[in-house]
Amino acid sequence: MPAPSAPSAQRLYRLWGTVTDVAPGLLKIAGVSELAGVGNEISIEKQGETIHGEILTVSGDSVSALLYSATDAIRIGDTVQIEQEARIEPGDHWLGRIINYRGEIAGAEGQPPSSGNTSRPLRAPALPAHARRRLGPRLRTGWMVTDTLLPICRGQRLGLFAGSGIGKSTFLGSLAGGIAADRVVIALIGERSREVNDFVRNTLTPEILARAVIVTATASESPGAKKRAAWCAMAAAEHFRDEGHSVLLLFDSITRFAEAHREVALIAGETPALNAFPPSTVRVIAELAERAGPGTDGTGDITAIFSVLVAGSDLEEPVADMIRGILDGHIILSRPIAERGRYPAIDVLRSVSRALPGAASEDENDLLREYRRLVALYDEVAPMLRASLYEFGRDADADRAIALWPALDSFVAGRNPEDVGAAFGALIETLAGSGNAGS
Repeated sequence: MPAPSAPSAQRLYRLWGTVTDVAPGLLKIAGVSELAGVGNEISIEKQGETIHGEILTVSGDSVSALLYSATDAIRIGDTVQIEQEARIEPGDHWLGRIINYRGEIAGAEGQPPSSGNTSRPLRAPALPAHARRRLGPRLRTGWMVTDTLLPICRGQRLGLFAGSGIGKSTFLGSLAGGIAADRVVIALIGERSREVNDFVRNTLTPEILARAVIVTATASESPGAKKRAAWCAMAAAEHFRDEGHSVLLLFDSITRFAEAHREVALIAGETPALNAFPPSTVRVIAELAERAGPGTDGTGDITAIFSVLVAGSDLEEPVADMIRGILDGHIILSRPIAERGRYPAIDVLRSVSRALPGAASEDENDLLREYRRLVALYDEVAPMLRASLYEFGRDADADRAIALWPALDSFVAGRNPEDVGAAFGALIETLAGSGNAGS
């Protein structure tokens, strides 16, 4: 029955129900079907601790709820509190802090919660397409390759595709410091605890941390907690965007988010499809990704980079294939390139920024096409070179590609401490065969 409580913008009502069935990670609750809705949060007080979860399905006589922690302590007849809407209170008090999936500051247990001035729902619709601005100007990233060949524009959404151990997290960390942004929101979804600590303590500098929010749900946490952490990070980015800030969202990884959704959907009874991913996976990923991007007039933008774990370097596996069609481009990190020692291990020929050709001038696009042409030529003749079958002097263009190859390859690894114009100057020198852009 509804509890007597004062209405507020954050919580319109509370309900109390009773546990009728307990399964691993799942409860059935009676007495709330008429008022509870899918996505409502639940909490159970047991032995001095609060167990949280959310409602998955609603039927005529009961609701099913997914728990964010173990069900061992829960018993039939336990009282469950249901809240209407999941909300968080992001703000500048989150900067430099690690935030858990509930929007709580890590390490603040036992202390009064630190609240912002704005309460936001975790799940919100994307901005209307007709009301959004176009992509903004090209952003300096600190790398030659992403300042020229694979530009990142303000409000763009890119995928960073990589297998494990290829340098994905390190590259994301370098972009956090290289891309100019007022606020940086970092979502670490499904990572090992050690990786979270290493990323925060070793990869992020104090200057980056001062304007960054890190939202985490580690590998050991429940699929519901991982999904909630992803929504929490996106809601925080939207908060800073609506304050007028230019926001950089680094999301590592959207694959773990998709896997968490698969677990939740299968528990809820959805029919599995390809690789057991239910049909709703595409919609859920698209809903999350579409919340990033350019803002409306008078607000900021969310420039988002979503990392994608590619099992066995198979870019046609279900999650990679879904995400590639949703985002505004993709950067591929290649294991063979990483194994020969070039960092970042970006495969330029397989990577695309859909900000081009609009993000570059006509002359700049000519340079980019020439670079790609030469790299493709070298890629074509490389097997013959390795087999000592190539004959110099028969194809002038191929001879030029071979001669320029060391500089072309080094260019991708080159840091750019200056502006985008300087990166294109280095590209001109590389194509002319003068200078070493990778030094």
